Amino acid sequence: MTHSAAPLIDPFARPITYLRVSVTDRCDFRCVYCMAEHMQFLPKAELLTLEELDRLCTAFISLGVRKLRITGGEPLVRRGIMGFFRGMSRHLGAGLDELTLTTNGSQLARYAAELADCGVRRVNVSLDTLDADKFAAITRWGRLPQVLEGIRAATAAGLKVKINAVALKGVNDGELFDLVRWCGEEGHDLTFIEVMPMGDLGAEDRLDQYWPLSDLRARLAERFTLIDLAERTGGPARYLRLAETGQKIGLITPLTHNFCESCNRVRVTCTGELFMCLGQEDMKDLRAPLRASAADAPLHEAIRAAIARKPKGHDFDYSRQGVGGQMSRHMSHTGG
Repeated sequence: MTHSAAPLIDPFARPITYLRVSVTDRCDFRCVYCMAEHMQFLPKAELLTLEELDRLCTAFISLGVRKLRITGGEPLVRRGIMGFFRGMSRHLGAGLDELTLTTNGSQLARYAAELADCGVRRVNVSLDTLDADKFAAITRWGRLPQVLEGIRAATAAGLKVKINAVALKGVNDGELFDLVRWCGEEGHDLTFIEVMPMGDLGAEDRLDQYWPLSDLRARLAERFTLIDLAERTGGPARYLRLAETGQKIGLITPLTHNFCESCNRVRVTCTGELFMCLGQEDMKDLRAPLRASAADAPLHEAIRAAIARKPKGHDFDYSRQGVGGQMSRHMSHTGG
């Protein structure tokens, strides 16, 4: 396919080359930092069809997006999702450099081989603990053995696995070195993420959950020699290497050190809302132009108008013992 003449450039001269698309707000887990236990999910009629999602992603690729990450909710619980992956695979090598996904791992044993066949080369798996009881408490509905089986299946299918662990004070702060050791033994990269103020979680208190990665890094430095890496993968992580083991560790720090200056990504929800920033409420409805015309020009125009409003950065803030810049929408709505 041919790219449109003018690529997507935001007001701060950042090319937009990375699109994260949520294909569903539903999930088979109820992680305490992501969802309320009794979630009210969107009516299915409001969701974009898989054909509409294909058309939308294709439009972004024609405008210069080179990396496509599929998220949710849990993307692999959406009925027919592998047909969507197979459709997107046609763009690999024809505008799209990478097709990937973020998953909780629960369905990987079923789908890993097919994902690899669709050109997926790596997956991010959310895994915050290796303790089965803690895992059940964090995910509410999840089972650790099922996820570990999925990770093994992904590795067997030739997929590179990166583990994403949300840093949770009083929950997994005592497992830091266990997670590092396990990932090293299994050959998985590991990224830690600060918990973000997304959505009303009822009794859960954000400040109680918040474990700043500056503290985590200091803990790592007590045992390892840390080498900062210049490498960037188009995502928000900053990377370091543990000299003693050679492992690469990523740190995503929206609170203690935001990553906005190099932001090259936008997010589309399963209802067609384009969020130019994870930490801002401003969005553009793409479902209306998508459904109003079979022609691509109105959709392209809507995308360009939205990118022209992309802000310089987010407003997340946990200082002063309060939660600043909190978003009303849940993480599962916007996509990971």
